[in-house]
This record gives sequence, C-alpha cells and structure tokens, in this order.
Amino acid sequence: MSAPRLDALDRVQGPAARPGYDPAAHGVGILHLGIGAFHRAHQAVATDDALARSGGDWRITGVSLRSREVAEALGPQNGLYTLIERGADGTKARVIGAIRDVIAADPDRVLAAMSDPAIRIVTLSVTEKGYGIDRATRAADPAHPAVAADLADPDRPSGVLGLLCAALAARQAAGIAPFTVLSCDNLPENGALLRDGVLDFARRARPDLAGWIADNVAFPSSMVDRITPAATPETLAEATRQTGCTDLAAIETEPFMQWVIEDHFPQGRPDWEAGGAIFVRDVAPYERMKLTMLNGSHSMLAYAGFLSGHRYVRDVMNDAALATLVRRHLHAAARVMPPLEGIVLADYAADLEARFHNPAIAHETYQIAMDGTQKLPQRIFQPALAALEAGQDPRAFAFATAAWMRYALGVTDTGETYALRDPREADIRAALAGVARDAGAISAALHDLPGLFPQRLTHDPAWRDAVESALALMLSDGMAQAIRHEAAA
Repeated sequence: MSAPRLDALDRVQGPAARPGYDPAAHGVGILHLGIGAFHRAHQAVATDDALARSGGDWRITGVSLRSREVAEALGPQNGLYTLIERGADGTKARVIGAIRDVIAADPDRVLAAMSDPAIRIVTLSVTEKGYGIDRATRAADPAHPAVAADLADPDRPSGVLGLLCAALAARQAAGIAPFTVLSCDNLPENGALLRDGVLDFARRARPDLAGWIADNVAFPSSMVDRITPAATPETLAEATRQTGCTDLAAIETEPFMQWVIEDHFPQGRPDWEAGGAIFVRDVAPYERMKLTMLNGSHSMLAYAGFLSGHRYVRDVMNDAALATLVRRHLHAAARVMPPLEGIVLADYAADLEARFHNPAIAHETYQIAMDGTQKLPQRIFQPALAALEAGQDPRAFAFATAAWMRYALGVTDTGETYALRDPREADIRAALAGVARDAGAISAALHDLPGLFPQRLTHDPAWRDAVESALALMLSDGMAQAIRHEAAA
C-alpha cells in the first residue's frame, strides 16, 4: 500500500521535524515569483524559521510563471514539502510550512494576488534570463519575448517587469502602499538592476507611474547561497522514509545557507535573522565575493568537468588534476577581491572547496553549465579584467573561458551532442557556423558576440593568447588531457 500524500502535518510519522508553529494561524504577506527548488531550499526555509520564532502574517504565495509542475506537486499537499539536508554528518529532514499556495501559468490571478494589500514583499528567483533586462544598458530588453508582449499590452502582462508595473499601478490607483521588491537571483547589484529595469519599462508603458515607483518603491539587493541540486527519485524516496508520506515536492540541499540582505523594507519584513540572514547597508562586497569565488569556480568546473566525463561536482573534486584547478581558480578569484570586514577570504575558499567535496550532494555539472552567456560576464570576465588591471596573471579565468568555448561547440570528445541550454544558443550556433575547428577562429567568433565580452578583454593580446592556447589543447588532446596539462603547469 502506498504512503499517504503529505497534505497535513498530522500525517507525518517519521523522524522529520515539523514546523514550530501552526501554519494555518498565519496569513500571507509575501508573493514569490519563480517558486523552484532554490526558493524552497532558501527563502522559504528562512521564512519558516522566522514564523517559528517571531510569528506574523508572512506566509508565501508562490508563483510559477510558465510551468504547472510545481503547483501540481505542492497544491495537493497544501504547500507542505520535505527539505532534506545532506552533509558529511549524515542526512536530516524537516517539513516546511511557509508556503500557503501556488499560482501557475495564470497571469490574471498573479496580478490580482500582487495587488492585494496583504502582500508587502514580492521576492523573485526567476534566474538571470527571466527578468528581460539588458545588463549593459540596465533597461528593459524589447527583444525579450515577455517584455515585447507586455509592452504591446501592458494591462495583460505575463512577464516579470510587466507584472510588477501593472501591480504597482493597481496599488497606486487604489491608494495601497507599494510592496517591497526583493531579487534573490545571482545578478550584480540585483536590487538596483531590477529597479532600473522596472523604471525603464514603466517609462515606456506607463509614463505616469515611473515617478511614483522611483519615489515610493524599495528594491533592496540581496546575496543568496545554497547549493540545491535537482531532485531525483532518491530524493522522493528519502522524503517518504523521513515523513511516512508521499511527497512529490521534496527537495534536497546542503547544510550551508547564506543570505545577505540590504535592510530597506518600508512595509516591514519577517524575522529572517532566525534563519541566519544577515542585514547590512551594502550587499555589493558580499555579492562580488560570492559571484567571483563560488559562482566563478562553479562555472569553470562545470564546463571542464562535464566535458571530461564528470557528472557531479563531487566527481570533479575526486579528480586530482581538476581539483587542483578548482583551488587555483579560488585563489585567483580571492586575489582580485578587496578586503571584506568579517570575512577571511582564504577560509571562505577552504569552505567552498569542502562544500564542493560533499559526497552527499549530487549537483550535476550539466545543470550548472546552463545559461553561460548570462553568467560568465560577472563570474569570469569581470574578475579577469580586475586581474589584468592589477597586473595579475589572468590564466585561471582564461582557462575557464576556453572551457566554455569548448562547451559551446555542443559535442563531447567522444562525439555525443548536447543542447547548450543558453538563451543565446541560436546566436552561438550562428557565430560558429562554418568556423573551422581551430582555437583562434572559434575564439574570434565568440569574442565577437555582441554585448558578451568587455572590449578590454576582446582587444587584449595576452588575454586572447591565454584563452586560445588553452582551447587549442582542449581541441587537439581532449578535455581530460588539457586539464592534466593545465594542473601540471
């Protein structure tokens, strides 16, 4: 007989911890756009802790803008799900009760929910490509399909910028205080960037609204960190062992969690400190540390690891040569970081290496490798520029760039093809069409992609030579041998 569905806390029979509060006793105060695994392993967990310690009407309405999958998993469970933490000391689990409901692929319901005065914070984890903001101009990108559609019909929005502007317009018209907008994505100065994108969209679609947003709406920045691999059948099986229930929304993650937030919430906020959040005046230095060190080394090991046959990050760290390059990258990234109060960068690097080694976390290199054109500018190219300007050797960043270029060819050393899973995949394919399998030609084609590489890098002979030397070896001898050569060097 199959286990009952996890749809009520009194069904939980296993060792998993239950929420330290009655979810039904608390109203909703947060709407979250992008209710994927990361949100459920991060912001929802901190909110669960905040409700347990300090209460308040801060439960979450989750939104999936496109897919119905999460809603179909969480809906029948009344928002309950199992969080499984796997670490060196073993596995533990808890049931999270912070999510009240989920709206899926229904823009009208989303807009109505965002216009509700009970919603005081709108949080987002929609990935870098989900915003529709041109990072170079910090403006709404009219080439983005959702932005284009919402500019054409701003009263029936379906994208992030359109929904935010329409909901804020409705609140302004009704005399309702605006919600605070909190980005939880890996974007530099994510709050300021989102504010610029929203204001630009408003100027185009609702000119009378832009000034009101500029004067009244808070867009604090935040930095988030928690490795959250995709759920597997073993994740669901472990949830059943831990709860005695069938849980189709279970997720797993590492014990580590970090959340640094700019403290600017005019309409109030949960006691997220209960979940370990740190509130600061300026998030930027912490954000830069994470993007440069963790995310940058993650991208490098993802491309090199995937192409050398390593499915998971833990497998990468068991490859002595590739682990050496991970340590080199962390060291190079730390060298371009300014001092940061309360942080010893060498200790942070050691902690990252230990997290990558965690044998209990099955984080796929192919998953990390997606969306490279959105991630590499801040993770790899900006640190490379900083290294050049400081007179440091940019070789670690050049190797990471070469590994991405090799990945961009879409075929392994054994001839297997794969999708790049990048929003600019068509641009990459077009740039490489007809290009010889030659490091210089491939490098030139990809360096010339509009808006990707900083011009300083594109025109720096030493940088181009370092990238092309590494890429040439990857092409001639294969990725595994190129890794061994680079580690020996």
